Amino acid sequence: MKFTLSWLKDHLHTDAALGEIVDRLTAIGLEVETVDDRAVFEPFRIARVLSAAPHPDADKLQVLMVDAGPEVNEGKPVQVVCGAPNAREGLVGVLGRPGDYVPGLDTVLGVGKIRGVDSFGMMCSERELELSEEHDGIIDLPDDAPVGMRYADYAALADPVIEINLTPNHPDATGVSGIARDLAASGLGTLVTPGIERIEGEGDCPVSVRIETEVCQGFALRRVSGVTNGASPDWMQKRLKAIGLRPINALVDITNYITFDRGRPLHVFDANKVAGDLVVRQARDGEEIVGLDGRTHTLAPHVCVIADAHGVESIAGIMGGEATGCDETTTDVLIESALWDMLAIAKAGRSLGIITDARYRFERGVDTQFMEPGLDLATKLVVELCGGSASRRTVEGVRPHAAKTIAFPLTEVKRLTGLDVAQDRQTAILERLGFTTERGDGELRVSVPSWRPDVDGKADLVEEVMRIVGVDEIASEPLPALAGVNGPILTNAQSRDKAARRALAARGMVEAVTYSFIPREHAEAFGGGAETLSLANPISADMSDMRPSLLPGLVSAAARNAARGYGDTATFEVAGVYRNDRPDGQARVAGGLRRGTAQLQGAGRAWDGASAPVGVHDAKADAIAALEAAGAPVDKLMIDREASPWYHPGRSGRLKLGPRIVLAEFGEFHPKALKKLGASGPHAGFEVFLDALPEPKRKATRTKPVLAISALQPVRRDFAFVVSRDVEAETILKAARSADKVLITEVRVFDVFIGEALGADRKSIGIEVALQPVDRTLTEADLEAVSGKIVANVEKATGGTLRG
Repeated sequence: MKFTLSWLKDHLHTDAALGEIVDRLTAIGLEVETVDDRAVFEPFRIARVLSAAPHPDADKLQVLMVDAGPEVNEGKPVQVVCGAPNAREGLVGVLGRPGDYVPGLDTVLGVGKIRGVDSFGMMCSERELELSEEHDGIIDLPDDAPVGMRYADYAALADPVIEINLTPNHPDATGVSGIARDLAASGLGTLVTPGIERIEGEGDCPVSVRIETEVCQGFALRRVSGVTNGASPDWMQKRLKAIGLRPINALVDITNYITFDRGRPLHVFDANKVAGDLVVRQARDGEEIVGLDGRTHTLAPHVCVIADAHGVESIAGIMGGEATGCDETTTDVLIESALWDMLAIAKAGRSLGIITDARYRFERGVDTQFMEPGLDLATKLVVELCGGSASRRTVEGVRPHAAKTIAFPLTEVKRLTGLDVAQDRQTAILERLGFTTERGDGELRVSVPSWRPDVDGKADLVEEVMRIVGVDEIASEPLPALAGVNGPILTNAQSRDKAARRALAARGMVEAVTYSFIPREHAEAFGGGAETLSLANPISADMSDMRPSLLPGLVSAAARNAARGYGDTATFEVAGVYRNDRPDGQARVAGGLRRGTAQLQGAGRAWDGASAPVGVHDAKADAIAALEAAGAPVDKLMIDREASPWYHPGRSGRLKLGPRIVLAEFGEFHPKALKKLGASGPHAGFEVFLDALPEPKRKATRTKPVLAISALQPVRRDFAFVVSRDVEAETILKAARSADKVLITEVRVFDVFIGEALGADRKSIGIEVALQPVDRTLTEADLEAVSGKIVANVEKATGGTLRG
């Protein structure tokens, strides 16, 4: 919402400076986004051309000697080279000097040499000063324009423009009069909005109105005959230009002016282009209208329209039609002032993709009691500026206004905000804002004005009092200290997310945030694509389905980086995936991806050899690190070679807790899955299913257990077993651990050998077993007994033999 300072002062009598007004607007909830103090126009001066001689080396250029007054060049004439066709001796125009910024050219003037002749500035056109699109010649002022005066002062361009950011709960502030009311209520002046005299008119309006839809909540119409539609007055054009509107003609400019002045959108029809009576109805499917924007809009039945015998003439509350628009030939007009359902206008405007100042106001709610006064105000301006005589009004479908009444306890402000505001002051603030009050026993009966449809309850009234008093008046108070030690703030799920992020970032991976919506073919490649997870209204064709996995987004991101020269990337994400459309179908997952040579120890080439491409073991290590950080018992994990079909068979696996609970999947990706995503090259990734982790057991005490360290030296024994090639190393490790769960503290693989000496289908796996004595030194007999159990357990579990 934009307005000028002088425009605001039409409604507010105040001596406050611009800075004070800006600060107060923000303080009362009308946040100021920008202030244009119009300083860009300050340097330009009114100047008279003393002489105009042909340029010695260019037919279309002239050398002007210009008088810009005693303050410019010590009163001496200034030489300017000019190519404007209307440049002549005696012309009074606008001079820009070296060092001045020209907004229309986005440049700073300097001393130039044009075809060998020095030029110490330029005579400006209206487009160069962004006053209009006129560029056929330089500005031509009346002969009596004061030479040497600042052009901004002469043309009233030094009027600051203020832009505020409106929240949806302030429809009254879509007009300058509503903004002035709030400022006056805050004590920054006196509200002086002019009243509107009711105009009865003479004779009946020849066009009747029939309403056939509930969307229309009131319709007022009158005809003004014998108008002359020309340019609107300068004062109106300047204000419209200042807020970014292009003046069109007097009739259209009047409706735009009232829209911003009073927050009341209106429309004018060329009465001679309207066939028969008007009908307010829902559009018929497939009907079309050429709007005032010049585009053809295809309408649907949920769009409300105004039609005549020819068809649709206007999209209700949004935009008029080109067929009945007013131009310089218009002699008779129909002025329309109507009320529309807020939600219907918002829905229609969104479906059509039309954003107009009228829609902006109607979908927020306009003053229901200003429909007829708005018609009278428009009639007054039309008759004053364009002439003509007005008919009597036609009013149809008006619903009686029932003012909302709210019981407002006077202690509510203190309870909700902590502000201690005197009761009389609360009452005064509400009344200055337009509310009517009636004092009761400890409370007010507050009637809400028609221009505040956003106020529904007592909390809204508290907000009105609070913003006028000032949010900065609320004193800061520390939270009360709680007895004892505070418990954990984060939930277990939040703690796991945070821990997984930290662990993966510590492994050199970069966190990514990818879209929850992915293309259908990507979803199908990773186990998704169900109809229940397909979006009814996707943002684009590439965001049609909810993601079943984090990996498609990470793979696509890696492919985009590779296409731009960054092939070695390691990324992760902790977010939700979607397995069905039920509440329990959303799962929390930590997923990661390494591409190229982005291993933990580094990526790319080096003098001592290039890094190897990422593989299954990199993904496995990342998954285990995330699980350990999230609190999973990694020492009890089982590894299963089976994994989802988008992983490479034989180069992937699952981390499980027991036979059923799958905590993670990891591995290299199947080439077919990568091809569907448009990716290539080495890729290894994982997903940790954080929701599947068991809840930590509650400890009886927060005290850490006693640190138990054996004073006895551990013993390590190596074993090598010859087994069938299809035997997994995990089977050997598990069998060895079970030989003695007290003495055996660690079992790990240190060697794998495959050779002809062992046989075609055999392999040798070497393991190292760590034995930790507890209460006494182990004897040779103890070691032999444990070794025998280890060998027996492994041979029983695998069918293998101890290698000699």
